[in-house]
Order: sequence, then structure tokens, then C-alpha cells
Amino acid sequence: MADSPHARSLKAQAATLAAGGKLEAALAGYQDALRAEPEDAEVHQRVAELLEWLERTPEAARAYDDAALAWARAGNLLRAVAATVLSRGLRGARPQTVRTLAERFALPPGALAPTFAWVSDGKDPGVPVLSGVGREAFVALVEALEVRAFWPGQRVVEEGQPGDSMFALVEGRAEVARRVEGNARQVVATLGPGDFFGEVALVSEGPRLASVEVRERSVLLEFKRQSLARVSATHPEVEAAVQAFYQRRLVDHLLRTSPLFTNLSPALKQAMSREFDLRVVPAGQVLLTQGQPGDAFYLLLRGQVQLTLEQPGRIVLLPELREGDVFGEISLLLDKPVSATVRTKTPCVVLRLERAAFERHVVSQPGLKGQLMRMGTERLQQTAKALFV
Repeated sequence: MADSPHARSLKAQAATLAAGGKLEAALAGYQDALRAEPEDAEVHQRVAELLEWLERTPEAARAYDDAALAWARAGNLLRAVAATVLSRGLRGARPQTVRTLAERFALPPGALAPTFAWVSDGKDPGVPVLSGVGREAFVALVEALEVRAFWPGQRVVEEGQPGDSMFALVEGRAEVARRVEGNARQVVATLGPGDFFGEVALVSEGPRLASVEVRERSVLLEFKRQSLARVSATHPEVEAAVQAFYQRRLVDHLLRTSPLFTNLSPALKQAMSREFDLRVVPAGQVLLTQGQPGDAFYLLLRGQVQLTLEQPGRIVLLPELREGDVFGEISLLLDKPVSATVRTKTPCVVLRLERAAFERHVVSQPGLKGQLMRMGTERLQQTAKALFV
């Protein structure tokens, strides 16, 4: 329902008062706006925040509960959960609130978890992880979450640093940046409400693959590894929901980094995503050794690798591979020993597909096999040229 002109005016005045530090007057203004529009979840949220800032804790807890229910009625699960967590933190939450959210958003008894498939069937799959568990697990999961607030310019995570949590952006806006050649920072994505990030560090215990910095006041839900493990011990479906979301994001990475998989069917993409193993590899580690049988197909998500060819009396450096490149396919396709040693030049993140899975999913696809054969032929030609330089 659209705001009435009177309610919009009241909210604008209250916002101006709040920005000027007149918190009591702003609270009164928002409360007037709430009487004009009782179902306005945003106004419920502002009332709760002002009560908390004014240290009227019991009232703030109840107001956050009211906000959670209003967000639930509006269909906004993340906002509803964040308000519930804030109410719990003030030790005044009504236990029935999270139960109400569970009945509204969690899986009913006997229901199957959403697959979050690439091709939508026209149904809203809900919010990753939270919408993929039953009601009791949902309640336990919400109780394990934390709300984090950030101001413009603050970093949520830093590229290369260890991480143990995943985040959902509840409100606000953030930028994802990664270091490129020359150590320059490049913005690669913008995040808004409903976006998730950090799942790779959560599941793989590897370093953060990018930095995330907020551009305006932002509120996030944090899913910590230790808290999720505690909940999963009692509700294994939570771990299954996290793994399902993680696998879906692996498919994201595949599609973003390699055009090889663009024309594959959604079902095959999903099947392959379950087979790929994400690995964090330090600099200087050998992934494939010249003359040895190839054991896997690799896709480079992050970093650079160096190819070297050993010849009698010399070592030939071949062109480096960079993010989005694949390697190991020549040995698997031709059933021959690896033609060059592949060593990480920088810390890398790779997706690894075992030989058996490669033969099952790739060799059986004529178009994909042909494309890999062409790429392999080009690489062999580059190798031949390098030998005569």
C-alpha cells in the first residue's frame, strides 16, 4: 500500500529531526507516522532504532519485535530476521516472534528444500540457507545469527585475510573490489539488499577472495562458522542448506569465469558443480608435473600459475595462465602424460575436477570436448613455438 501524503510528510519531518540529532522529537514524529500507517515496516524499524539510541531498552526490544512482524507481513525475510536478532540482543524479545517467522518462511514438515536452480520454475525459492530448513532448525539458526552495522568507507572483509563467516546485506549498499596487476584495486561488483558474500571462506576456510566496503550505512547478518557448526550438530539440515548454497555459488563462479560452460544445460551445470572441489593453493605449489599422468582438470578462479617445460639442458617458460583459464585438459583428453609442469606463481584459488568426473561430464559433451580440444591444440602450438625461440 502506498503511503498517504500525510504519512510521507510526517516521515520526512522525522527523518530531518533525526539527522539533526533531535532524537526525542524524531521519535514522536515517527510514532505519529506509525499511527497514520500502522503497517509501515520501515517506520516500525526507525521507532525501534530511536528507542534503542535513547536507551529505552525494554521499549526498543518490543519495537524491534513489532518491526520484525511488520517486515514478515511485507514478505522481507532478511529484514524480519535482523529485527528479531536485534530484539533478542536487547533481552526483551518475545519468543513467539521467531516462531511466527518460522511458520511464515521456513519449510513446512515434509517439504523439500529449494534447489535455487539456474532456470527458475516461476516460484520464489526464498532466501538462501534460511528458506532451506525446517521450522525448528530455522528458530535455532536465527538465534545463532548476529547483526553487524557499518558506516560508509568501512571494510566488512579484506582480500587475502582469513575468514570464518558469510554475510547477507540487509540494508545499504557495498562494493566488491579485488587487486589486479600492479596491486591496484578494482571494483568488480556492487551489492544491495538481499545479496550474500563470504561463503567461500565460510565453507573452505580459505582467505577472502575480495574486499567488501560499504558505500552507505549498511546492516548485515553474519553467519559464523562456529555458530553454524553448533546448530548443525542438532539440525544437520542447516549444514546441508549451507552446502547447497555454496554449490550454487560454485556454478556462479564457473559461468562468470569460463565461457566453456555457457551452453551447457542447467541440469549438467548443477551436476558438475557438485563434483568440483574448491582448493586454496599457496604460491610455489606444483599442481601438475610434466611427464606424469594427469589426474584432474583445473579452472583458475584466483591468482596466476606458471607453466614450465623441461628440455635437456634448459627450462622453457611458457605463457602464464590467469583467472578464468583452464589447464590439465590435454592430458585427460588425449590420455597422455602432462606436457608441462604447472606451478602456482601467486596464492591461487582453483576448482578441481577429478579425472572420473571429467570423463563423465565433459568427454560425453561433443561441443565442450571439441572446444577443449581446440584450446589444447592452441596451447600445444604455443609450446612448440616456445621451444624454437
